Amino acid sequence: MADSLRRLVCAESCRALQEKLESWYRDYEINSCDQNLNRCCEIIELNSQIQGQLFTILNETSREGGHYAGVETIKTRLLPWLGTCFSCATSGRHFEDSFSLTQDSVEKERQLRELASNQTFQLQELQEELTSTRLQLSNVQQELARSRSPSPRRSEIKSSSLLPSRSCSPGRARRTNTSRRACLITRFGDIYAQERLDAETLLRTYISDMEMVQRIIYIAAVESFSAAKMAYRQFKIRVRDTLSLGHSGPESLEDTVLDYIVRHEDLYDVQASVNEVIRSMNINPKISFPPEIDFIVISTLIRELCRVAFSMQTLFPPLDIAFGTDGELFSETKYYRSFDSDFTALLVAYHVWPALMEKDVVILKGEAVTKRGALWSRRSRSSSRGRSRSSSPGPLLAHHLSRSRSPSPLRSTSPRR
Repeated sequence: MADSLRRLVCAESCRALQEKLESWYRDYEINSCDQNLNRCCEIIELNSQIQGQLFTILNETSREGGHYAGVETIKTRLLPWLGTCFSCATSGRHFEDSFSLTQDSVEKERQLRELASNQTFQLQELQEELTSTRLQLSNVQQELARSRSPSPRRSEIKSSSLLPSRSCSPGRARRTNTSRRACLITRFGDIYAQERLDAETLLRTYISDMEMVQRIIYIAAVESFSAAKMAYRQFKIRVRDTLSLGHSGPESLEDTVLDYIVRHEDLYDVQASVNEVIRSMNINPKISFPPEIDFIVISTLIRELCRVAFSMQTLFPPLDIAFGTDGELFSETKYYRSFDSDFTALLVAYHVWPALMEKDVVILKGEAVTKRGALWSRRSRSSSRGRSRSSSPGPLLAHHLSRSRSPSPLRSTSPRR
């Protein structure tokens, strides 16, 4: 023990510790934060060395006293002192909490940096779009100045739809074609299962003839596709005329036009198509309706069909409904027979729902009614009944006579292409 104590005294570690403390105290105010921390760490290291040597001396001294010597001292002095060291566990928890808070602050700072970076990127995109918009607006103004009068067709386009208002990578319409196609096919099937039945229930409150109700719904579907396809062609022409003035992208003009239409389908004036469908149904000689009620009662069905039909025109290739006419040969690949059909009949009496087609491939089957002699009995009934919305029964009678001579389909029953 004496040797260890002598080495500790000769090393003068305690004197060096005191000198370092005094030096640190003198220079504390002029030192930087890093310098003060380094001084503190040096003193802690030196103090730990001294403590290690003192514990060595304590161990040697306790062995010299035998098994039981110094027990009271250790119990009354050393153990209480060591017990206070475990209170550092509480400070450790504070350290952990502080560390957790530090991590949270670092994470929040990182998120703020990312948000600032995203905002900067979005601002750059908006600035680029604004520059492009200004250039194309200048081209439009020059064209209008040369012609001295605005084009009536172009003036119909909303100011918000003259140029793309949302950035999008080129060719998005083609990349999303598969997913959009699946969604539209599903939606068409949902309309058949839900909106069609709702419209059928509503019409039955005004019309007792179930055949007439189903004919009205089928013709509404046909006319909806016809009106939506016409609206799509007109909308595409207007967009192409506008974008062609300043088109300079890596993709073709057609792809740019299609991307724009897909992103801005909300600009489609669906109400105009609904009005066109109702107008066409009012002059259709194959269906009748009480004069005090209008076809607007099924406008919900017509609206949904127009929306789906419009969106289907943006696909590659576009989807359409099958051409159908009364008296055609029943096709198992295109239609299901209605439950009240004559399953031995070969000809279609009338259609309940059109089949969905992709070129010549049937995507979803439609529904048709087959009955023997139904066409002749219907012609005889309609020739004596007349139409409630017709000004005179003459054209209707002439139409039935012409049908008895030729099975050519009526123009209004087929999708306009």
